[in-house]
Amino acid sequence: MKVTLKNGEVKEFDSPLSVYEIAASLSAGLAKKACAAEIDGTPADLRTIVSEDCGLTILTFEDEGGRAAFHHTTSHILAQAVKRLFPETKLAIGPSIADGFYYDFDRPEPFSPEDLEALEAEMKKIVKEDLKLEYFTLPREEAIALMKEKDEPYKVELIEDLPEEETISFYRQGEYTDLCAGPHLMTTGPVKAFKLTSIAGAYWRGDEHNKMLTRIYGTSFPKASDLEEYLTRIEEAKKRDHRKLGKELGLFTIMDEGPGFPFFLPKGMVLKNALTNFWREIHEREGYVEIATPIMLNRSLWETSGHWDHYKENMYTTTIDDTEFAIKPMNCPGSMLVYKSQPRSYRDLPLRMGELGLVHRHEKSGALHGLMRVRCFTQDDAHIYMTPDQITDEIKGVVRLIDEVYNMFGFKYHVELSTRPEDSMGSDEDWEMATNSLREALDEMGYDYIINEGDGAFYGPKIDFHLEDSLGRTWQCGTIQLDFQLPLRFEAEYTGADGEKHRPIMIHRVLLGSIERFIGILIEHYAGKFPAWLAPVQVKVLPISDKNAAYAKNVYDALKKSHIRCEIDERPEKIGYKIREAQLEKVPYMLVAGAKEEENQTVAVRYRDSGENVIMTLDEFTEMLKKEIEERK
Repeated sequence: MKVTLKNGEVKEFDSPLSVYEIAASLSAGLAKKACAAEIDGTPADLRTIVSEDCGLTILTFEDEGGRAAFHHTTSHILAQAVKRLFPETKLAIGPSIADGFYYDFDRPEPFSPEDLEALEAEMKKIVKEDLKLEYFTLPREEAIALMKEKDEPYKVELIEDLPEEETISFYRQGEYTDLCAGPHLMTTGPVKAFKLTSIAGAYWRGDEHNKMLTRIYGTSFPKASDLEEYLTRIEEAKKRDHRKLGKELGLFTIMDEGPGFPFFLPKGMVLKNALTNFWREIHEREGYVEIATPIMLNRSLWETSGHWDHYKENMYTTTIDDTEFAIKPMNCPGSMLVYKSQPRSYRDLPLRMGELGLVHRHEKSGALHGLMRVRCFTQDDAHIYMTPDQITDEIKGVVRLIDEVYNMFGFKYHVELSTRPEDSMGSDEDWEMATNSLREALDEMGYDYIINEGDGAFYGPKIDFHLEDSLGRTWQCGTIQLDFQLPLRFEAEYTGADGEKHRPIMIHRVLLGSIERFIGILIEHYAGKFPAWLAPVQVKVLPISDKNAAYAKNVYDALKKSHIRCEIDERPEKIGYKIREAQLEKVPYMLVAGAKEEENQTVAVRYRDSGENVIMTLDEFTEMLKKEIEERK
């Protein structure tokens, strides 16, 4: 048989071999590091027997699929430790997640922090035992009988809900057996470093009508140094939590009267306005026009757009004059009405319409999280209407704009191409043309990208931009969606050069995504230390004593006249205290004004980030800062 490896190399084998055996034949080091595999793109276990020609990718901890297998194995080690120490506990589910794993348990007594320490100690014993993970399958009735024998009612329910024709698979390690599809590591031994990080409540199967279980979260790594680095990063993330900093810096709040509906405070509005002013500036430069559409429109519009059939569970609705209305969850149908409000010619295209539209989407209360997951937000939308021959250039233009914006904020990013989901509308031909158009634009620009199968919007495929912040976390923000469906459903038209009516093609596009969420990301990315152009307060004037108050006030007034956002601290406190307070408020520049400065008509400029002190005239400082703000450094 011929096995094609990830690098394109073809290896021939005389007889069937397991994935692990193939890895060992390639390199002993690779076999040692191998966690799982992909066979012709499908996740596979290292125990899987390869008996025919295929493409094979060996996955290590460096690969997403390899990490998932590593973390999933650790969740089984945790469950085995729980059953050893607390045998009355019932097992629910224990999957891998982005940064680790969790396992849900049903136990009469809640787990305590001391219990987690005991569980970690038991897990270390299980790792040291280097137990083999053995894969086996059972017929449906035998599988149910096995789980009943072990008194695991949640596992019985899961098996009963599986399709009758599906194979029921298990993994056994020592005395512990779990219902599981895998893949897993070969033994428990490689899980050298792990940490149980938190305890939370979780409804069985995510249904609030079901029993509340206890969820234990954890993470794991092949090396202790990697775990230590991760835990350090998590501690830093806690310090940067936008909810904590948002409160400390007076940016925003969430009230009990409006869960998921953020209130922006005065300083938060300064930040938000600085961001939206920047948005308007670059869109005007790129030839966009700005529109605003109503927050509420009637049901017939949402039926035409397809949202009523595909998105209604996320929409807020009401009745006015016996007609059903919906608060808009997206801006695109309103934009389509603006396009149709007057006749259009091919000479008008491409027509780029931007909108900072307030949208509302229903999120479950358990999913709400500061500014990151809310029920109302401002979407920095734009919709581009174009002819077929303009598609590639318009997509390239949007990609370049997103690249410019992310680089300005200091974000790295990667790109994903999301294809047709199961719940979609439109013909196969339209979807193929739209997907190929996005693919060709990325290829022509030389972008590397990941194919994200089935994750497109219901009306078209999309390019998603996942930015990486200063802590290495990724966030999906920018999106380009190509849509043949809405122009068809709304019967949008333009008159072509031939004098005939034609259907425009539409791009849905966001740069920042949600303004609110992007602000949350920026708070954590910068740890609240915004660059001067974004900072709510750019300068703090600090008189050393009352004797210098008048001079300090003159400095403050001059800065205000230069349209610099500043405050003055006139409290009868020592200068060291005032400086520390300004540092905690994360103000970019502090101007200290004392007798010496007044005599020389200068200011002592203290830099927030370096702590450096420089003496300069007020005009010199003002010119320097205005240039920094203008260039958005």
